[in-house]
Amino acid sequence: MVFFAAYLETTGLFDTRVEESPLHYTSPNAPQKQDVLGALFLSILAGHRRYAHVTGLRSDGVSPNILGMDKIVSEDALRRALGKIPEAEGTEWMRKHLFKSVVAACQTPWILDIDTTVKPLFGHQEGAEVGYNPHKPGRPSHAYHAYWIGNLRLLLDVEVTAGNTTASNHAQPGLNRVLDALRAEQRPYLVRGDCGFGNDAVIREMESRQQPYLFKLRQSSRVKGLLQRVFTRRDWIERDKAGKAVRMRSNWRVGR
Repeated sequence: MVFFAAYLETTGLFDTRVEESPLHYTSPNAPQKQDVLGALFLSILAGHRRYAHVTGLRSDGVSPNILGMDKIVSEDALRRALGKIPEAEGTEWMRKHLFKSVVAACQTPWILDIDTTVKPLFGHQEGAEVGYNPHKPGRPSHAYHAYWIGNLRLLLDVEVTAGNTTASNHAQPGLNRVLDALRAEQRPYLVRGDCGFGNDAVIREMESRQQPYLFKLRQSSRVKGLLQRVFTRRDWIERDKAGKAVRMRSNWRVGR
């Protein structure tokens, strides 16, 4: 934590996020934004999953000083502060700085991975709906639509939706937003997704943007019929690793 806090302070990433934060207080007795957001940063960095875990940071006397904090705020102050941030402004604030921290990795050829994760929920949480849930059927959940830089596993963006919105049409607006935010030279070499994204709507959108893609297809009867017709053709060309034609293959048959 100490080394990462020093990294945030040296690069100015933490100060910039605090300055552009949509969190505003009017009371003179309110805590400082530096203390509130610093406590949130350090809590996440420490792997905490609940507000009550923030109390464990009070024994750290080094990391808060590096970030210019006066104190670690209580869990109640942190919960109230996050409740004061408008949802739309807060989402845009986090999305902007998350994208800014990873976009430098898009200067070389890279692959954009689309992934939808189902997170079962317990208790009463906003947006908890019963939907597709292979691990706990019937349990309310959230759907996380995430957009990654392949291999590096750097997150470009993530959108949290209700548990009954796991279909690809709910992930497509976020995918379009990520692609729109990239300049031409930063665009991915390939957009990659599973069979949930191998449908007409997503493919048409990628082709209209002239964006190369690789999606799996469900093995429906029509897909199988199409593959059968394609593999009975006799004009297949075998190529070497450099892409040069080696020879014609005239003996292709279904099943080979």
